[in-house]
Amino acid sequence: MHEPHGAPPDPQPRTQAFPHPADIPPHPPLSPHPQHLTYPWQPLNPPVPPRPRRPAGPALGHHSDIRILRKAYKWLRRVATCTALGYFTLFLVLSAYAPQLMTLRVDGGLSAGLLLGLCQLPVTFAAIAVYERHARRRVDPLSERLRRQAELEARR
Repeated sequence: MHEPHGAPPDPQPRTQAFPHPADIPPHPPLSPHPQHLTYPWQPLNPPVPPRPRRPAGPALGHHSDIRILRKAYKWLRRVATCTALGYFTLFLVLSAYAPQLMTLRVDGGLSAGLLLGLCQLPVTFAAIAVYERHARRRVDPLSERLRRQAELEARR
């Protein structure tokens, strides 16, 4: 480095822009918990709530009734979905690949395609009715029994 004329030379030449890491004092370690972000009036170690006791016996999540409930609900979803979407898919396939069937005149000048399209709404309502009936008969009693069992175990 060239010094301008008349300026006193530096006692130590500048070799680094930043101090050496060994010259920096160490920071106090941060807590692994978020308590180091507390306000001054908050305690550093708040009380930890006690863990809830687990009831003795098999865990509720591994109970066979839950598997039965899942199976019943899965069947319920599949039947309702396949009924509504299956009819609509059938309608689309017939419209695309059987136009002569869809243009066939039925009673009173109504085409078969229009009649099948109008039947989409009742088929959807039938799928909803089957869904509700199955839910009331099979799924709801199972879920209610599991709910009561969980409440009894929670009271113990």
